[in-house]
Amino acid sequence: MPTAPTEPRNDAAPTAQRIPGGTLYRGREGMWSWVAHRITGFLIFFFLLVHVLDTSLVRVSPEAYNAVIGTYKNPIMGLGEAGLVAAIVFHAFNGIRIILVDFWSKGAKYQRVMLWVVLGLFVVTMAGFLPRHLMHVFGGE
Repeated sequence: MPTAPTEPRNDAAPTAQRIPGGTLYRGREGMWSWVAHRITGFLIFFFLLVHVLDTSLVRVSPEAYNAVIGTYKNPIMGLGEAGLVAAIVFHAFNGIRIILVDFWSKGAKYQRVMLWVVLGLFVVTMAGFLPRHLMHVFGGE
């Protein structure tokens, strides 16, 4: 009796290391960087949309523009600015990693290492930015 064709088995890999046929991401680093890249991209887009809208108020009414900009000068918005910078920094470094994975012949082989480099650069960049920014936000200049 003939049997149905099956996916080739990789018996050399332990059971926990096997990847089911037809899947690429299963909660590994690549999937999380993909999700974070899409989220940060959406947040940056949302910021740019709001920024264009509130800046366009200056043409309609300078008083309305000043009122809107005045509402941004509080600690909550200062923390939001820090989040925006974090989103931009991660998105930029991860975008470079994606370009390398796509266009460098060894990119796929080193994609996990490059993700750790991205995270390291992110931490170093934010460590340089956050103390100064938070001092400014909370009046510790």
